[in-house]
Amino acid sequence: MAPMGIRLSPLGVAVFCLLGLGVIYHLYAGVISSRISVLRQKKKVDLRDLLAVSVEAAVLGGKEVKRVREHDTLEEKSKGETKEGAKELLTLGDLQSHRKMFNLIKNTYPEITVHSEERDNNLDSVAWSRDIPADILNKIERGKEVPAESITVWIDPLDATQEYTENLVKYVTTMVCVAVDGKPVIGVIHQPFTGFTAWGFVGQGSNLHPRSSYSINPPKVIVSRSHSGEVRQFTQKAFGNTSIIIAGGAGYKVLSLLEMPTSDSNPMDQADLYVHITFIKKWDICAGAAVLKALDGQMTTLKGEDIDYSGNPLNKGGLVASVGVDHDAVLQKLPEFDPEKH
Repeated sequence: MAPMGIRLSPLGVAVFCLLGLGVIYHLYAGVISSRISVLRQKKKVDLRDLLAVSVEAAVLGGKEVKRVREHDTLEEKSKGETKEGAKELLTLGDLQSHRKMFNLIKNTYPEITVHSEERDNNLDSVAWSRDIPADILNKIERGKEVPAESITVWIDPLDATQEYTENLVKYVTTMVCVAVDGKPVIGVIHQPFTGFTAWGFVGQGSNLHPRSSYSINPPKVIVSRSHSGEVRQFTQKAFGNTSIIIAGGAGYKVLSLLEMPTSDSNPMDQADLYVHITFIKKWDICAGAAVLKALDGQMTTLKGEDIDYSGNPLNKGGLVASVGVDHDAVLQKLPEFDPEKH
């Protein structure tokens, strides 16, 4: 008589398999999770490549800005008002530039955080050309790598939109800033209507230079067109009967502090200080802060505090920007002022 075998029903087999999988999961889940975490932590970005991508993004956005302006297809509308009551305008130039700039950076580096002034759900398959401009190749070494999770990118697809609608195009820029752990490290400021692109990489170099001389006794101070009266009183209280330059665009104001290529068709204002006394968004100022810092300049709040370029996009402390002068001496001259009360 043949021995009787043990037979399992299909349900029993299923239960047995599930028990086995449970045992395997408990044994290896921790190991798998740990390895995934390590892989995420090891994802690094070479900052020279990111600088090249940032330049390409700013230039691509600038082409859209210029094209829309030249075709006079602005489709202008209001997004709301600033704290001072000025209209915040949105044009097709802003949106088309945003689509190119935001998607180029996110398509190249999907793991990094990117903040843009504009919001739009349209995807664009634009891809990095892999080209690195010659001036970057000559000045910046490869291998400056940082963890992807430490990077925040701020983009302004069209700085000086008000002036753009008025055809005051010399003030218009497109900007990209790379902050690492909240500190501005790479700044790109592109002028769409001249084709010039300024960049700075803190600790590595820039394609710009400070001018040969500056003065703070008294300085020429460049300020925003939107609140020139109040800031004029503020700066004259600080420096006496100083010259005030009224201009649009935070990017343009930073460039006015530096030695810029100019021509009869592209005259640039020259200022010693840039002062802003009301709230301002970080995509407006981060690129300029990085360019100045790469040239041993500074951009701080009116109280001399460093600005953190991570998290909240609003800088509430006003700002003072300088290069080639004693920044602390400038701060000491400033009167008490609370931007949150104005």
